[in-house]
Amino acid sequence: MKLVLAFSICCFLMSTQQSLLAQQKAKQSNAVYLDEYKKGLWAPAAQDTAYFVVERKQQIEKVLKQSLPVQLLIDSNEQVMLAQQIALRDSNFIRYTVDKRNGRKPLLSQIFGVYPARPGDLRKDMVYLPGSVARVEMYNFAYNLSSVAIVDVFALKVLSVNHYPQSQPDLPAALVKLAVQIAVNAPEVEKALGFKPSADQPVMSSTKTALNRTRCERSQHLCVAPTFVQGKRALWAIVDVTDQRLVGLRWTNVGEDAPSIVVTEKKLQNENIADCYCEQVNKLNRDGWKMDYVLTSSDGLMISGVQFNGRDVMHSAKLVDWHVSYSNTDGFGYSDAVGCPIFSQSAVVATEPPQIFELVEADTTAGFVLEQKYYSELWPGPCNYSYAQRFLFYKDGRFRVTCASIGRGCGNDGTYRPVMRIVMAGEQQRFSEWQQNGWVPWKKERWQLQQPTTNYAPDGSQYKIERKDQTGYLIEPGKGQFGDGGRGDKAFVYVTKNHPEKDEGETDLITIGPCCNTDFRQGPEKFIDKVPENIYDIKLVIWYVPQMKNDDAPGKQYCWAETYLENGVYKVKAYPCFAGPLFKPIQPK
Repeated sequence: MKLVLAFSICCFLMSTQQSLLAQQKAKQSNAVYLDEYKKGLWAPAAQDTAYFVVERKQQIEKVLKQSLPVQLLIDSNEQVMLAQQIALRDSNFIRYTVDKRNGRKPLLSQIFGVYPARPGDLRKDMVYLPGSVARVEMYNFAYNLSSVAIVDVFALKVLSVNHYPQSQPDLPAALVKLAVQIAVNAPEVEKALGFKPSADQPVMSSTKTALNRTRCERSQHLCVAPTFVQGKRALWAIVDVTDQRLVGLRWTNVGEDAPSIVVTEKKLQNENIADCYCEQVNKLNRDGWKMDYVLTSSDGLMISGVQFNGRDVMHSAKLVDWHVSYSNTDGFGYSDAVGCPIFSQSAVVATEPPQIFELVEADTTAGFVLEQKYYSELWPGPCNYSYAQRFLFYKDGRFRVTCASIGRGCGNDGTYRPVMRIVMAGEQQRFSEWQQNGWVPWKKERWQLQQPTTNYAPDGSQYKIERKDQTGYLIEPGKGQFGDGGRGDKAFVYVTKNHPEKDEGETDLITIGPCCNTDFRQGPEKFIDKVPENIYDIKLVIWYVPQMKNDDAPGKQYCWAETYLENGVYKVKAYPCFAGPLFKPIQPK
């Protein structure tokens, strides 16, 4: 989960600034702390924020003096340590660890995570022994860049390396602890809450964030938001981990507090889900449809190799990100990932297996649904999230790719923007939009927003994707017509050239966009070149990003969940907001 926050100028901000000035006068800056510490003029107390900041700065100084300026992830597991060493011997993996333009000066990098590689992380052309492959994630603080290596620990070699500019992996435990200590020891947080919090009180402490009008804006720095729930409100403490300081506070309304309901059978069930659905690719054959499906680490449930009546339909589809914004002007919120319950980069995880059930319309079985749900541990309590994916497959060849927020989240004024990635089958594809005079093809990579003035074909379709033989699918976006409670998608649609060799989503992606941009900058635009590439008669990727605004007003609840008492027992009432396009087959003329 990732977070973004912005600052509004108000009386509370003024008092925060005054408090900061007082703190600066009392102790000066962290740079002075470090200088005085070295000279023996000052010794921090273990509970002092400065203690943790000084410790972090000492670590950085030590790393930058190394021949390879990379801080390792220390782990007692020998395989984890070996995987890092193998990755760090690869010249491509470490290519950004020094500034080659400036006398090869060191640039701070750190291994954030080492995980068992799962099917969603691996390309089909990779050769390896089962259980021998690891995923190594490294973050470059200077370039705000993530590097991901797939390592064969048994063969002692790197299978692939990919670099993701303006992207950040999930934080290691040491940096989460640093952020929590900065937050709980900040006088601004204590003043806002009315008491000094303890280190076990904040939630979502590892959630990456951004903050307008600071270096956290649009995730330029690595920032997180330890969050304190207090009654009907939540205080977000935005911590810049790159600069080791608190940069802002923000309150949100979370509604009436109520007991959380545990939705998981704990560790045993999580391990069963991981073994059966994350480590293994499952097959499904029903109503003329065939496909594989697997739970990924952070891209949700992925379906692949989809066929209908023996004909290839879809290469793959999955859910890359959830961007959750709580202010159109201040720009703060979270970027969530959904996926496996263990060894996962996800903040909201699958706590029950995928479900397959009948799709019933007008009392008739029209097909089937493949569904996966995800929950935060204390859902539906404040600042806990729940999401769902549904793939709907019809007996007549139609299908729909959907997802929903089930609430409750960390505010009652959130906008949810899930990022779906859909790759249809076929090597030579053409993408068109409906205009007043008919279908108009897109020749270059581009994006478009669904608006009240958008033109639709007579059947309700907005787009069409077809192969050279003119077989393909009409694409109908959500306008509130699907009977699942959706109120319209208002979707951004991006079409990009498929580059499997660059891994622009072919394997599991870290979160590709900040949470709180209200415009087209949701992540997929990164894959549109400065000079957009040709997309006519080329294999394509469709990125679909709907926008759903939540509501907790009685009678209007949407993207929301709450608890209520019935016969002396707490139960949950959910108001999900489903969104996603319907694909309808077309036949050659």
